[in-house]
Amino acid sequence: MELARENAAIVLNQDRERIKREEGRTIGAVKEIAQLLGMPRISRMEAYDISNISGFESVGSMVVFEKGKPKRSDYRKFKIKSVDGPNDYASLEEVLTRRFAHGLEEQKELKEKQMDQELGSFSRFPDLILMDGGKGQVNVALRVMEKLGLNIPICGMVKDDFHRTRGLYYENVELPIDDHSEGFKLITRIQDEAHRFAIEYHRSLRSKEQVHSILDDITGIGPARRKALMRSFQSLQAIREAGEEELARIPSMNAASARQVYEFFHRKEQTT
Repeated sequence: MELARENAAIVLNQDRERIKREEGRTIGAVKEIAQLLGMPRISRMEAYDISNISGFESVGSMVVFEKGKPKRSDYRKFKIKSVDGPNDYASLEEVLTRRFAHGLEEQKELKEKQMDQELGSFSRFPDLILMDGGKGQVNVALRVMEKLGLNIPICGMVKDDFHRTRGLYYENVELPIDDHSEGFKLITRIQDEAHRFAIEYHRSLRSKEQVHSILDDITGIGPARRKALMRSFQSLQAIREAGEEELARIPSMNAASARQVYEFFHRKEQTT
């Protein structure tokens, strides 16, 4: 009986330590971030990132953390519709506008139906918005909030020259964080998760079954040449406007394939 009591006490103490560490990584870390920003409390945080395939397929990611833990059921991904080429600022503006405009519509519908706000996937707004980037990304988010009449605190997750989390940009000031603190580690996890989720969606669109480029319709243009064209030009419009000599200088291209591309676009123009 004595041995059983001792073993039970050891297990209980181990569980207490584990729970304490987990709370430090999550709730404790959130409290550190709130204190750093001068906010009374934070429960829900949403982070946003943009990724693109050489500018041809831009996508946005939204990841959600509640009480310091990822809430994957609320993650959202956005395929950019209104932006041509690799323009992260314009893409972020589209993503944020779609997300929060949808949320406002959902809130209105729920209010009219006298339903619980929690039933809407977009209706719950965050206590804090985290942007992958600094001043530029934060200013885009502030502009969207002003346009929609919302007042939600916004931070930029700033990276150093080695693409590692450095600090938070908040109210026109970069706030350095102790890189050994739980708050810093949580911000790093959130930033990495937003990037991972964007890249994951971005990669899913790269499969030939899901992404069909007009370049696929050109005789003699296979995957290698298609990728080379996309890397060298920022948009289909730029390819369309390029001359045969310019196209032939692209790696893996030659005079014959350049003529195929040139004639394809100009033949289409002549028949429209």
